[in-house]
Amino acid sequence: MTKIVNHWIGGKTAEGASGTYGPVTNPATGEVTTKVAFASVEEVDAAVAAAKEAFRTWGQSSLAQRTSILFKFRALLDAHRDEIAELITAEHGKVHSDALGEVARGLEIVDLACGINVQLKGELSTQVTSRVDVASIRQPLGVVAGITPFNFPAMVPMWMFPLAIACGNTFVLKPSEKDPSASVRLAELLAEAGLPEGVFNVVHGDKVAVDRLLEHPDVKAVSFVGSTPIARYIHTTASANGKRVQALGGAKNHMLVLPDADLDAAADAAVSAAYGSAGERCMAISAVVAVGAIGDELVEKIRERAEKIKIGPGDDPTSEMGPLITATHRDKVASYVAGAADEGAEVVLDGTGHTVDGYENGHWIGISLLDKVPTTAKAYQDEIFGPVLCVLRAETYEEALDLVNASPFGNGTAIFTRDGGAARRFQLEVEAGMVGVNVPIPVPVGYHSFGGWKDSLFGDHHIYGNDGTHFYTRGKVVTTRWPDPADAPSGVDLGFPRNH
Repeated sequence: MTKIVNHWIGGKTAEGASGTYGPVTNPATGEVTTKVAFASVEEVDAAVAAAKEAFRTWGQSSLAQRTSILFKFRALLDAHRDEIAELITAEHGKVHSDALGEVARGLEIVDLACGINVQLKGELSTQVTSRVDVASIRQPLGVVAGITPFNFPAMVPMWMFPLAIACGNTFVLKPSEKDPSASVRLAELLAEAGLPEGVFNVVHGDKVAVDRLLEHPDVKAVSFVGSTPIARYIHTTASANGKRVQALGGAKNHMLVLPDADLDAAADAAVSAAYGSAGERCMAISAVVAVGAIGDELVEKIRERAEKIKIGPGDDPTSEMGPLITATHRDKVASYVAGAADEGAEVVLDGTGHTVDGYENGHWIGISLLDKVPTTAKAYQDEIFGPVLCVLRAETYEEALDLVNASPFGNGTAIFTRDGGAARRFQLEVEAGMVGVNVPIPVPVGYHSFGGWKDSLFGDHHIYGNDGTHFYTRGKVVTTRWPDPADAPSGVDLGFPRNH
């Protein structure tokens, strides 16, 4: 019997009523294992209504109450991390260690939310003029929504909702329909931790559900992570409807390798950053820029390491890379490799014909490595979102920097060098929101915010960290004057002396 994933509205499971369902596939086998209910407009409205009703009390609740529940949720999340990782592997396909790492990074933001009282502290200036004080405070927005991608079905929602609800908001999550089970399990754990009904809701679906959240008058803010075209659409549509928006888009992350770099370390980093999680992450390194005469040696070191990666089902402990999420996506990724030679690239490794014994119907693709890729090639220009690494050549640091800065994307980047002066120049001159120095995937820790520049981010706020707290609250300034009790009218005695 096929499993059905339903919505979570008002603190309990809500069976899909639209009659529309989407298939959820095990990427390792190609088998449809689950159906997920797609929400109608009315079902989205029901989730928003539940969140709006819950905000009446949750928005006025104490910080102590909110953080107490989040501490309990954190303990439950920690206890169930293997279970959640198994759900991720079954529907996304990533290997278990990658899935565990995803849960761990989500836990970082729960940790931050547990200590939200520090971020929510206001400011007070006394006696700005005679008997006048001015205070700045931050208050929750109301109902906020999150729309999240398939590649991190637990981590990216946890980049959003822990901070949102810690700040006093209520939340409606629309996760990816390709791997929805992890989000529902998180909702169950939140309920077990004591979160009041309606504070956290999950609706599944497609564009119908997304568009309703973007236009619903009771949704005050929208957080999104996904591709650049959809991020631009989310930002434009939600902003036009008067909502606060943070929409994180796609990427083409470059890693510069200078001639003085430790090439073994650089090759290790390039392989893990390009092929980890099958390249299905917005912080993957998909373009290595080899500077000077080191290109041939670096490519050979990358090839040697890449050929040893064991590809197999995510629940096999010996697997180092799993399948891609769908067969359609696998075929799209393969098309970039198939057309690379005609566009002037040298195909060092071609993984497009890869299969795994016993799992022939899985969404498999092997490791691909393209060298001497021209900047005009589609494999360089597009976000491939798969295990394809492009190597470009540059004669000088300045040429390499210009190449990076010419990209329309500006999510993350890295430089590998032993030269501190060169690294310092790079971190100041590169046009990207996150920079790694001898660190290939510079995803910030939870108390620093995550976000890119240019076409990688639409909106003013990065996600989590201090930016996350500011995004989910709005400022208010209160100016107060109280008469001194000593100046009370004659005949009223408050027990204060008349002499000041």
